Amino acid sequence: MAEEFDFDMFIMDAEEGMESAIKALKSDLMGIRAGRANPLLLEKIQVDYYGTMTPINQMANVSVPEPRMLTIAPWEKNMLAEIEKAILKSDLGITPNNDGKIIRLVFPELNAERRTQLSKQVAKLGEEAKVVVRQARRNAMDIIKKAEKDNQITEDDLKLSEKDVQDLTDKYIKVVDSVVEDKTKEITEL
Repeated sequence: MAEEFDFDMFIMDAEEGMESAIKALKSDLMGIRAGRANPLLLEKIQVDYYGTMTPINQMANVSVPEPRMLTIAPWEKNMLAEIEKAILKSDLGITPNNDGKIIRLVFPELNAERRTQLSKQVAKLGEEAKVVVRQARRNAMDIIKKAEKDNQITEDDLKLSEKDVQDLTDKYIKVVDSVVEDKTKEITEL
């Protein structure tokens, strides 16, 4: 008989794949502005810093002086124009206000049309996360079917493992739904 099948390791691997989908979803959702100023919105914007693409928060102080405003104070004043260009190129949809010392980003109230667009974008990201969760389930199912075929586990173990994987999948699909619902509420609340 072949080597012993490690059920605990198998479940941990499946769960790890599903957990990574949740982390990626949360990271993507942080970049969607909900009408409030949040420094995390700048996390994905890269600036050419002496030939190296660098995140804004690694070359400037980013603060939230008011609920709908971010200020960016670069450590080197000559980087103001570069930061401003990077923000304009980004999909943030906000025009920076550069006073020669700091950059101000004022977040306007979201109109109903924009809220609807953002809600659809959030739903799309949620569906993409569910696809990743289901892919992790598919991979796990393939592994246990192969283990049963190779006589590493019994047919009863196969059925139990399939049920465990499906329960895990259902749990993570509910987490995705919850995260999407929370972000959609945040966007649509007035």
